[in-house]
Amino acid sequence: MNEAASLAGKKILLIVSGGIAAYKALELVRQLRAEGVVVHAVITRAGEKFISALSLQALTENPVSTDLFSLDAESRMGHIELSRAADLLVVAPASADLLAKMAAGLADDLASTLLLATDKRVLVAPAMNVRMWLHPATVANLALLASRGVAVVGPDEGPMACNEYGPGRLAEPPAIVAAIRSMLASGLASGPLAGRHALVTSGPTHEPIDPVRYIANRSSGRQGHAIAAALAALGARVTLVSGPVALPDPPGVSVRRVETAAEMLAACLAALPADIAICAAAVADWRVADITGHKIKKEPGAAPPSLTLVPNPDILATLSAPGPARPRLVIGFAAETDDLKENAEAKRRRKGCDWIVANDVAAGSGIMGGEENEVLLVSEAGVETWPRLPKAEVARRLALRIAEALGA
Repeated sequence: MNEAASLAGKKILLIVSGGIAAYKALELVRQLRAEGVVVHAVITRAGEKFISALSLQALTENPVSTDLFSLDAESRMGHIELSRAADLLVVAPASADLLAKMAAGLADDLASTLLLATDKRVLVAPAMNVRMWLHPATVANLALLASRGVAVVGPDEGPMACNEYGPGRLAEPPAIVAAIRSMLASGLASGPLAGRHALVTSGPTHEPIDPVRYIANRSSGRQGHAIAAALAALGARVTLVSGPVALPDPPGVSVRRVETAAEMLAACLAALPADIAICAAAVADWRVADITGHKIKKEPGAAPPSLTLVPNPDILATLSAPGPARPRLVIGFAAETDDLKENAEAKRRRKGCDWIVANDVAAGSGIMGGEENEVLLVSEAGVETWPRLPKAEVARRLALRIAEALGA
């Protein structure tokens, strides 16, 4: 069956909230209809400031709902019917306001009521100003929604209508369609990890020195993102906590973007409970004790500044600690430049995790930031040596081993 046929006959409830990106919802509908998807649309009052309900109706070929208190619809409990007749609810664009309502469980208009009344999976495509996207309230709301199983696609990074640049642009319609396809496929398939929640960390962390400088490493996030995609392909519900990377979001995966190690730990704890935790991120071991609020200037003849470093929180050890919140299977990564096996075994014992995936990132290996990986899988049972493989294949093998270990 080709990809277009795989969506034919599926039912999508599209919720369009306010923002200039609402115009992309029309192209999203066009692409979905071209693949045979039945689309019903709901538009908020703010959304109608940017596109019309009539445009959505023309493209969906179905009536567009706008009012929670429509007498005709509500005589048939229309908001309940809308929320449960679809195979998937998609919010595109998802404004900061609507995400906040979802997180708080508010139901003061048709869109928020549908999202609270549904028993189906939900995919959100956020779109907002960069400062709104990075605001701690939005960050916390997304983490809470991800912990409840809401999937996220985007946002992209780039220039915005408000003349700012950064993350917050609505994901392009083809990426949203790909995420819809992945979610519907995983929801209908009885994969070996169906019903499991997997938490994956990926990428580097950036630890600020001043407003323009930071401590980081060469991690690309390719391996962590590939693992998230492989787990989702086996039916798991996946929360991906990612540091700064130049990679697209894996389709059908809830993504939480962070910068620092402290933010990554907070996002991981917010995502619990989980059955599986895979710490593939290359977290900076130290951060600067005192971050200056201004750029440190290079003065002629002056000595370089002295930076005092303090340890970052240990995410792997925290998730591995015994207790009711500990995932059933905790897997860490060890990037080493020498004594790979010995260092990996010592790290597994020290951190208290179940497995360690170890790789040699010495200069010339091409592993850090590259397309391939060569790993050891270290567990209490012993050490397995895997051949050099594309990172996607390493991820697939690891996901299958996880399914086997959990008795799926």
